[in-house]
Amino acid sequence: MVESDLLHTEKILADRKTFFLDLKENSRGKVVKITEDVGGNRDTIMVPAEILGDFIAALTDIKDTADSR
Repeated sequence: MVESDLLHTEKILADRKTFFLDLKENSRGKVVKITEDVGGNRDTIMVPAEILGDFIAALTDIKDTADSR
C-alpha cells in the first residue's frame, strides 16, 4: 500500500449515512477519496484530482435535473 498524506477533509451527515471526502496526495499525485459509512459498513471510491472538474460538473448536471423534477 502506498503511503498517503491527508491534505484536506470534509464530513457530511445525511440521515443514517456519513460521507467523508478526503483530499490526499501520494507519489502518484492527488486524489479525492469519497467514503460512505452506513452503520459501520464503508464503501469508497477514488477520484483523481485532475478530473475533479469533470466530476463536479457531472454532479451539478445531476443536481440541476433533480431540482427541476
